[in-house]
Amino acid sequence: MRINLSSVLVDDQAKALRFYTETLGFQKKHDIPLGEHRWLTVVSPEDPDGTELVLEPDEHPAVKPFKSALVEDGIPFTSFAVKDVMAEHKRLEALGVRFTQPPTDLGTVITAVFDDTCGNLIQIAQEIHTRKEKS
Repeated sequence: MRINLSSVLVDDQAKALRFYTETLGFQKKHDIPLGEHRWLTVVSPEDPDGTELVLEPDEHPAVKPFKSALVEDGIPFTSFAVKDVMAEHKRLEALGVRFTQPPTDLGTVITAVFDDTCGNLIQIAQEIHTRKEKS
């Protein structure tokens, strides 16, 4: 068993596609019209046949209060792995991305959290090895 799809709930699919591709650097994989919405997925250019992220419309009545509560409490909806949080933070800030948590060293991981402009907080994370493991 493997993870094939994961969703992020977005308030505007076109805006989300621009942000997730042009700003974050993901690649569009599927864009299939489905009435007023689309089956819209993106993938990492590092793994184009890997897990797809569905840019899912957030129109269900339960979604907006859920997303609002997460943002209000500063809780990211999902997390993306990066090789270097500091470099990615600098790159994204230069593109105008608003961070709600700067890079923070938590011992075994460095994280930062940003606003995806579509109603979500997203975490980027870099695993770090402990000193004992480096020896």
